[in-house]
Amino acid sequence: MNVAVIGARRSENGIGEYIAKYFQESGAQVVCVLGTTEETSSSACRALRKYGISARPYHDFAVMVSCEDLQAVAVASPADTHHRFVMACLDKGLSVFCEKPFFDPSMRNISGELDRVFEQAAAKGLTIAMNSQWPFSLAYYEQLCGSIAPREARRFSIRLSPVCSGVDMIPDSVPHALSILHTALGKGSISALTFSGQGSEMSIGFTYSTVSGDCDTSIVLVQEERQPRRFSFGFGGRIANRLIDMETYRISLCLGDRRLPITDPLELSVRDFVQSCAARREPLIGRDHIIATTVQLKQIYDACIVQERG
Repeated sequence: MNVAVIGARRSENGIGEYIAKYFQESGAQVVCVLGTTEETSSSACRALRKYGISARPYHDFAVMVSCEDLQAVAVASPADTHHRFVMACLDKGLSVFCEKPFFDPSMRNISGELDRVFEQAAAKGLTIAMNSQWPFSLAYYEQLCGSIAPREARRFSIRLSPVCSGVDMIPDSVPHALSILHTALGKGSISALTFSGQGSEMSIGFTYSTVSGDCDTSIVLVQEERQPRRFSFGFGGRIANRLIDMETYRISLCLGDRRLPITDPLELSVRDFVQSCAARREPLIGRDHIIATTVQLKQIYDACIVQERG
Protein backbone atom coordinates (compact mmCIF):
# COMPACT_ATOMS: atom_id res chain seq x y z
CA MET A 1 0.00 0.00 0.00
CA ASN A 2 1.43 3.35 -1.08
CA VAL A 3 0.73 6.18 1.36
CA ALA A 4 1.08 9.96 1.25
CA VAL A 5 1.44 11.95 4.47
CA ILE A 6 -0.02 15.44 4.64
CA GLY A 7 1.71 17.42 7.37
CA ALA A 8 4.72 15.19 8.05
CA ARG A 9 6.93 17.99 9.35
CA ARG A 10 7.34 17.97 13.13
CA SER A 11 6.50 21.52 14.17
CA GLU A 12 5.03 22.48 17.55
CA ASN A 13 2.80 19.52 18.50
CA GLY A 14 2.72 17.75 15.13
CA ILE A 15 3.07 13.97 15.06
CA GLY A 16 3.06 13.51 11.28
CA GLU A 17 6.70 12.40 11.31
CA TYR A 18 5.90 9.56 13.71
CA ILE A 19 2.78 8.61 11.77
CA ALA A 20 4.96 8.23 8.68
CA LYS A 21 7.48 6.16 10.66
CA TYR A 22 4.82 3.75 11.88
CA PHE A 23 3.23 3.40 8.45
CA GLN A 24 6.58 2.33 7.08
CA GLU A 25 7.13 -0.10 9.97
CA SER A 26 3.63 -1.55 9.45
CA GLY A 27 4.46 -2.61 5.91
CA ALA A 28 3.11 0.35 3.95
CA GLN A 29 5.29 2.47 1.70
CA VAL A 30 5.39 6.18 2.46
CA VAL A 31 6.10 7.43 -1.04
CA CYS A 32 5.41 11.16 -0.75
CA VAL A 33 4.74 14.08 1.55
CA LEU A 34 2.54 17.14 1.09
CA GLY A 35 3.56 20.38 2.79
CA THR A 36 2.44 23.98 2.56
CA THR A 37 5.53 25.00 0.58
CA GLU A 38 8.31 23.34 -1.37
CA GLU A 39 10.68 24.15 1.49
CA THR A 40 8.53 22.58 4.24
CA SER A 41 7.74 19.45 2.25
CA SER A 42 11.40 18.95 1.33
CA SER A 43 12.39 19.45 4.97
CA ALA A 44 9.87 16.81 6.03
CA CYS A 45 11.24 14.34 3.49
CA ARG A 46 14.77 14.86 4.75
CA ALA A 47 13.63 14.23 8.33
CA LEU A 48 12.02 10.93 7.30
CA ARG A 49 15.25 9.50 5.88
CA LYS A 50 16.38 8.41 9.34
CA TYR A 51 13.48 5.93 9.33
CA GLY A 52 14.49 4.49 5.96
CA ILE A 53 11.78 6.46 4.15
CA SER A 54 12.58 7.88 0.74
CA ALA A 55 9.62 10.15 0.02
CA ARG A 56 9.05 12.73 -2.69
CA PRO A 57 7.99 16.27 -1.69
CA TYR A 58 4.91 18.07 -3.00
CA HIS A 59 3.10 21.27 -2.08
CA ASP A 60 0.08 20.85 -4.37
CA PHE A 61 -2.46 18.09 -3.62
CA ALA A 62 -3.74 17.82 -7.19
CA VAL A 63 -0.22 17.46 -8.58
CA MET A 64 0.68 14.86 -5.95
CA VAL A 65 -2.29 12.58 -6.60
CA SER A 66 -1.85 12.85 -10.36
CA CYS A 67 1.85 11.92 -10.20
CA GLU A 68 1.73 9.17 -7.56
CA ASP A 69 0.12 5.72 -7.42
CA LEU A 70 -1.53 6.08 -4.02
CA GLN A 71 -3.95 3.90 -2.08
CA ALA A 72 -4.20 5.91 1.16
CA VAL A 73 -3.42 9.29 2.68
CA ALA A 74 -2.55 10.17 6.27
CA VAL A 75 -3.89 13.62 7.15
CA ALA A 76 -1.79 15.15 9.93
CA SER A 77 -2.20 18.81 9.00
CA PRO A 78 -3.96 21.43 11.17
CA ALA A 79 -7.57 20.65 12.09
CA ASP A 80 -9.07 23.41 9.96
CA THR A 81 -7.70 21.66 6.83
CA HIS A 82 -9.03 18.19 7.64
CA HIS A 83 -12.43 18.54 5.95
CA ARG A 84 -10.90 19.81 2.72
CA PHE A 85 -8.29 17.06 2.53
CA VAL A 86 -10.63 14.23 3.56
CA MET A 87 -13.14 15.20 0.87
CA ALA A 88 -10.37 15.58 -1.73
CA CYS A 89 -9.05 12.11 -0.88
CA LEU A 90 -12.50 10.54 -1.19
CA ASP A 91 -12.99 12.25 -4.54
CA LYS A 92 -9.78 10.56 -5.75
CA GLY A 93 -10.74 7.14 -4.34
CA LEU A 94 -8.17 7.14 -1.52
CA SER A 95 -8.58 5.67 1.96
CA VAL A 96 -7.91 8.11 4.81
CA PHE A 97 -6.17 7.99 8.19
CA CYS A 98 -6.98 11.36 9.77
CA GLU A 99 -5.49 12.82 12.92
CA LYS A 100 -7.96 13.92 15.61
CA PRO A 101 -10.08 15.97 15.66
CA PHE A 102 -11.59 14.46 12.52
CA PHE A 103 -13.23 17.80 11.71
CA ASP A 104 -12.76 21.23 13.25
CA PRO A 105 -15.58 21.53 15.82
CA SER A 106 -16.26 25.13 14.75
CA MET A 107 -17.67 23.75 11.47
CA ARG A 108 -21.35 24.18 10.73
CA ASN A 109 -23.48 21.17 9.72
CA ILE A 110 -20.84 18.81 11.03
CA SER A 111 -23.31 15.90 11.24
CA GLY A 112 -24.29 16.31 7.61
CA GLU A 113 -20.67 16.45 6.49
CA LEU A 114 -19.84 13.32 8.48
CA ASP A 115 -22.72 11.47 6.84
CA ARG A 116 -21.48 12.61 3.43
CA VAL A 117 -17.97 11.32 4.15
CA PHE A 118 -19.07 7.85 5.14
CA GLU A 119 -21.67 7.54 2.39
CA GLN A 120 -18.98 8.29 -0.20
CA ALA A 121 -16.48 6.00 1.49
CA ALA A 122 -18.96 3.11 1.56
CA ALA A 123 -19.92 3.65 -2.07
CA LYS A 124 -16.26 3.48 -3.12
CA GLY A 125 -15.15 0.74 -0.71
CA LEU A 126 -12.70 3.01 1.10
CA THR A 127 -11.38 2.76 4.66
CA ILE A 128 -11.68 5.77 6.96
CA ALA A 129 -10.04 5.92 10.39
CA MET A 130 -9.28 8.63 12.92
CA ASN A 131 -6.09 8.66 14.91
CA SER A 132 -7.24 9.05 18.50
CA GLN A 133 -4.79 6.52 19.80
CA TRP A 134 -5.40 6.07 23.52
CA PRO A 135 -8.14 3.42 23.19
CA PHE A 136 -5.29 1.17 22.03
CA SER A 137 -3.81 1.46 25.53
CA LEU A 138 -6.91 0.16 27.34
CA ALA A 139 -5.74 -3.46 27.41
CA TYR A 140 -2.57 -2.27 29.16
CA TYR A 141 -4.61 -0.11 31.53
CA GLU A 142 -6.73 -3.10 32.53
CA GLN A 143 -3.62 -5.22 33.02
CA LEU A 144 -2.24 -2.59 35.39
CA CYS A 145 -5.38 -1.25 37.07
CA GLY A 146 -8.01 -3.97 36.74
CA SER A 147 -10.84 -4.55 34.31
CA ILE A 148 -13.27 -1.83 33.24
CA ALA A 149 -16.87 -2.97 33.81
CA PRO A 150 -19.25 -0.56 32.02
CA ARG A 151 -22.03 -1.14 34.57
CA GLU A 152 -19.66 -0.32 37.43
CA ALA A 153 -17.74 2.58 35.86
CA ARG A 154 -19.22 5.60 37.59
CA ARG A 155 -16.23 7.97 37.47
CA PHE A 156 -13.72 8.78 34.75
CA SER A 157 -10.89 11.27 35.11
CA ILE A 158 -8.30 12.39 32.59
CA ARG A 159 -5.54 15.00 32.70
CA LEU A 160 -4.01 16.25 29.45
CA SER A 161 -1.35 18.84 28.68
CA PRO A 162 -1.86 20.57 25.33
CA VAL A 163 0.67 23.09 24.05
CA CYS A 164 -2.13 25.50 23.14
CA SER A 165 -4.37 27.44 25.52
CA GLY A 166 -7.95 28.61 25.89
CA VAL A 167 -10.75 27.08 23.87
CA ASP A 168 -8.19 25.64 21.42
CA MET A 169 -7.37 23.06 24.09
CA ILE A 170 -10.75 21.41 23.46
CA PRO A 171 -10.21 20.18 19.87
CA ASP A 172 -6.57 19.43 20.68
CA SER A 173 -7.12 17.18 23.70
CA VAL A 174 -10.76 16.35 24.44
CA PRO A 175 -10.99 13.79 21.56
CA HIS A 176 -8.73 11.51 23.63
CA ALA A 177 -11.21 11.53 26.52
CA LEU A 178 -14.21 10.96 24.26
CA SER A 179 -12.49 8.08 22.45
CA ILE A 180 -11.58 6.32 25.69
CA LEU A 181 -15.16 6.66 26.96
CA HIS A 182 -16.66 5.44 23.68
CA THR A 183 -14.35 2.43 23.48
CA ALA A 184 -14.49 1.43 27.15
CA LEU A 185 -18.16 2.10 27.92
CA GLY A 186 -19.87 2.13 24.53
CA LYS A 187 -21.78 4.77 22.60
CA GLY A 188 -23.14 7.42 24.92
CA SER A 189 -24.57 10.89 25.29
CA ILE A 190 -23.27 13.93 27.15
CA SER A 191 -25.26 16.06 29.59
CA ALA A 192 -24.76 18.44 32.52
CA LEU A 193 -21.73 20.15 30.98
CA THR A 194 -19.69 22.44 33.23
CA PHE A 195 -16.59 24.54 32.58
CA SER A 196 -14.17 26.29 34.91
CA GLY A 197 -10.87 28.06 34.45
CA GLN A 198 -9.53 29.93 31.46
CA GLY A 199 -6.33 30.67 29.62
CA SER A 200 -3.74 28.00 30.39
CA GLU A 201 -5.98 25.83 32.59
CA MET A 202 -9.48 24.49 32.04
CA SER A 203 -11.66 21.88 33.73
CA ILE A 204 -14.60 20.27 31.96
CA GLY A 205 -17.20 18.12 33.65
CA PHE A 206 -20.15 16.18 32.26
CA THR A 207 -22.20 13.04 32.63
CA TYR A 208 -21.54 10.35 30.03
CA SER A 209 -24.67 8.18 29.76
CA THR A 210 -24.85 4.76 28.10
CA VAL A 211 -27.20 1.79 28.28
CA SER A 212 -25.04 0.61 31.20
CA GLY A 213 -25.50 3.75 33.30
CA ASP A 214 -24.04 7.19 33.97
CA CYS A 215 -20.36 8.01 34.33
CA ASP A 216 -19.31 11.30 35.93
CA THR A 217 -16.46 12.62 33.80
CA SER A 218 -13.73 15.10 34.72
CA ILE A 219 -11.31 16.47 32.12
CA VAL A 220 -8.45 18.68 33.30
CA LEU A 221 -6.49 20.56 30.63
CA VAL A 222 -3.25 22.33 31.61
CA GLN A 223 -1.05 23.99 29.01
CA GLU A 224 2.50 22.62 28.93
CA GLU A 225 5.14 23.36 26.33
CA ARG A 226 8.03 21.20 27.51
CA GLN A 227 8.30 17.47 26.87
CA PRO A 228 7.45 15.10 28.38
CA ARG A 229 4.02 16.53 29.11
CA ARG A 230 1.83 15.06 31.85
CA PHE A 231 -0.94 12.66 30.89
CA SER A 232 -3.04 10.44 33.12
CA PHE A 233 -6.44 8.77 33.01
CA GLY A 234 -8.51 6.22 34.83
CA PHE A 235 -11.84 4.90 36.04
CA GLY A 236 -13.10 4.86 39.62
CA GLY A 237 -10.01 6.48 41.08
CA ARG A 238 -7.60 3.98 39.50
CA ILE A 239 -5.49 6.60 37.72
CA ALA A 240 -2.65 5.50 35.45
CA ASN A 241 0.11 8.00 34.70
CA ARG A 242 2.02 7.93 31.43
CA LEU A 243 5.80 8.08 31.64
CA ILE A 244 8.07 8.65 28.63
CA ASP A 245 11.78 7.93 28.53
CA MET A 246 12.88 10.87 26.38
CA GLU A 247 16.12 9.14 25.33
CA THR A 248 14.41 6.04 23.93
CA TYR A 249 10.80 7.32 23.65
CA ARG A 250 9.66 4.16 25.42
CA ILE A 251 6.29 4.59 27.08
CA SER A 252 5.03 3.13 30.36
CA LEU A 253 1.84 3.33 32.38
CA CYS A 254 2.29 3.67 36.13
CA LEU A 255 -0.01 3.07 39.08
CA GLY A 256 1.66 3.85 42.39
CA ASP A 257 5.00 2.03 42.37
CA ARG A 258 3.91 -0.37 39.61
CA ARG A 259 5.18 0.31 36.10
CA LEU A 260 4.06 -1.38 32.88
CA PRO A 261 5.93 -0.81 29.59
CA ILE A 262 3.51 -0.45 26.67
CA THR A 263 3.67 -0.31 22.89
CA ASP A 264 3.21 3.24 21.64
CA PRO A 265 -0.57 3.57 21.07
CA LEU A 266 0.16 5.61 17.94
CA GLU A 267 1.97 2.62 16.47
CA LEU A 268 -1.03 0.39 17.26
CA SER A 269 -3.42 2.93 15.74
CA VAL A 270 -1.49 3.08 12.46
CA ARG A 271 -1.12 -0.71 12.39
CA ASP A 272 -4.87 -1.17 12.87
CA PHE A 273 -5.57 1.09 9.88
CA VAL A 274 -3.08 -0.74 7.65
CA GLN A 275 -4.56 -4.10 8.64
CA SER A 276 -8.10 -2.78 8.15
CA CYS A 277 -7.28 -1.70 4.61
CA ALA A 278 -5.75 -5.10 3.82
CA ALA A 279 -8.61 -7.10 5.35
CA ARG A 280 -11.35 -4.69 4.22
CA ARG A 281 -12.70 -4.48 7.77
CA GLU A 282 -13.82 -1.56 9.91
CA PRO A 283 -10.99 0.08 11.91
CA LEU A 284 -11.28 0.29 15.69
CA ILE A 285 -11.61 4.08 15.38
CA GLY A 286 -13.96 3.93 12.42
CA ARG A 287 -17.35 5.22 11.28
CA ASP A 288 -19.54 4.96 14.38
CA HIS A 289 -16.74 6.05 16.70
CA ILE A 290 -15.81 9.04 14.53
CA ILE A 291 -19.39 10.24 14.10
CA ALA A 292 -20.31 9.91 17.79
CA THR A 293 -17.19 11.52 19.23
CA THR A 294 -16.98 14.30 16.61
CA VAL A 295 -20.56 15.35 17.32
CA GLN A 296 -19.85 15.25 21.07
CA LEU A 297 -16.69 17.30 20.59
CA LYS A 298 -18.73 19.96 18.79
CA GLN A 299 -21.31 19.90 21.60
CA ILE A 300 -18.57 20.58 24.17
CA TYR A 301 -16.82 23.19 22.01
CA ASP A 302 -20.02 25.09 21.25
CA ALA A 303 -21.06 25.08 24.91
CA CYS A 304 -17.68 26.49 25.91
CA ILE A 305 -17.94 29.26 23.30
CA VAL A 306 -21.42 30.18 24.55
CA GLN A 307 -20.16 30.36 28.14
CA GLU A 308 -17.17 32.50 27.15
CA ARG A 309 -19.48 34.97 25.41
CA GLY A 310 -21.59 35.17 28.56
